[in-house]
Amino acid sequence: MTRFAAPALTALALMAGPALATDLTTLNDSEREAFRAEVRSYLLDNPEVIIEAVNLLEQRKAEAQAHADDALVQANAEALFDDGFSWVGGNPDGDITLVEFMDYRCGYCRKAKPEVAKLLANDGNIRLIVKELPILGEASMISSRFAIATRHVAGDDAYEQVHAALMEMSGDMNDVTLRRLADGLGLDSDAILEQMDSDEVSQEIASTRELAQRLQISGTPTFVLQDELLRGFLPADQLELIVADKRDG
Repeated sequence: MTRFAAPALTALALMAGPALATDLTTLNDSEREAFRAEVRSYLLDNPEVIIEAVNLLEQRKAEAQAHADDALVQANAEALFDDGFSWVGGNPDGDITLVEFMDYRCGYCRKAKPEVAKLLANDGNIRLIVKELPILGEASMISSRFAIATRHVAGDDAYEQVHAALMEMSGDMNDVTLRRLADGLGLDSDAILEQMDSDEVSQEIASTRELAQRLQISGTPTFVLQDELLRGFLPADQLELIVADKRDG
């Protein structure tokens, strides 16, 4: 039996219910061979059933994953929406909250940035929470440490500027490039660079990583939109549809 047909038969059995309720372990060898031949003959005569069965199985898997994700969001709501340190943008009093787990070196995070900005501009009533999740190497970690240190030293407005700048930067991340960035924005580069390796910055990154592990997040960007976990890049129009559904619900 092919690797493709095996899950199809599993799903087919689920669809058929009582019709395939026979306990195959009770069949003798000849009965089992006859049963297999009958199933094979049916599938050859009706190959579309394989696609239907696989689609049903995948749908059920997706539904099960969605239910599991909903439970994870609910169990970690406080850490997601009110951790006391993550930067909050958009409309802080908005009726919908969008949480974004991001990495400055993630291409899809960079692609998502204008889409999120478009969503916030078009809606005007969405609260955005940014979670620094550096998972793509040393440059990612340095960037996140610099962004968080900027917020500690210079506040939320400075963080927003640095966050936007880091999303556009390429090349090496070192003291020279970071100092140039801070100085260009009129920030205290010495204080920010000193703060980068502080225990406070390390603890924030560790806390977000632990949260991501609990949510079974393995890549960026990952979004939490109100009560729903959204894994991967989504354009603004799709996010808008989900927001509208949340409000209607």
